[in-house]
Amino acid sequence: MVVNWNGWSDTVACLESLAAQTYSPLQVIVVDNGSEDESVTQICAAIRRLRLNAQVLEAGANLGFAAGTNVGLRKGMETKPEFFWLLNNDTVCPPDTLEKLVRKCGPGVGVVGSVLYFQHDPARVQAWGGGRVSTLSGYSTHFDGPQNFEEPDTFATFASVLIPYEALAQIGLLWEGYFMYFDDADYCLRTRSAGWRIAVAEDTAILHREGGSLPGARAPEMEQIIVVSGLRFLERQSSFPKMGQVIFLSGKVLRRLLGLKFRSLQAVIAGLRQYKVERSK
Repeated sequence: MVVNWNGWSDTVACLESLAAQTYSPLQVIVVDNGSEDESVTQICAAIRRLRLNAQVLEAGANLGFAAGTNVGLRKGMETKPEFFWLLNNDTVCPPDTLEKLVRKCGPGVGVVGSVLYFQHDPARVQAWGGGRVSTLSGYSTHFDGPQNFEEPDTFATFASVLIPYEALAQIGLLWEGYFMYFDDADYCLRTRSAGWRIAVAEDTAILHREGGSLPGARAPEMEQIIVVSGLRFLERQSSFPKMGQVIFLSGKVLRRLLGLKFRSLQAVIAGLRQYKVERSK
């Protein structure tokens, strides 16, 4: 399951790595989030060239990662596959990746994460399966080495995760209130609440470019998205949401003031305003 938005070059490279996977059968769904470039044409041409068992679903608008992924998940659930593999379009996966993810998905496992490496620096870990998120402050960080994902505040990054059909059917789809970010942490917390475990296929090695899923976005725009998602995450998952939101915003404002990053500070304020407006509707 791959979501594309104006990033067909990355998506085609991802599809080429999927065509080489040793695990079968593999059916690929690409959701195009209303791209304004030649994405659909180029992706369809690549699918034909690669003779890949794949289809392209056109969402018609940029729905964001969570809602775009759900378009594909709803379609995929019609055939009740054994597993769903969610994958960012700016990833390249060695041929045995899916085989290793499936092997790790034992009884009671609801999400299997992957080890991600920087595409520009393949020797350096970008995220060892995922990271840790605080439901008090919204602060999150990625692991750079092996970790025990039994801890309740750990999550698998959805740049690449395997979810068994039975788990998805019980837990449900991604929450569409997140345009991007925090959707994976939210889903993993829901996974544990439903009685499933999180695991990581420690022998995987996926190259991730990071940022390819939102090409052309400037840092302040990303900051605004993160602020809105963070506030929504705390509202949903924190035992003390209002206090958590204050801590979350205070930390962001203070760091930007100390760093004299005034454009970034404006983006934080814009994110807060967006959150308030949308919450009042």
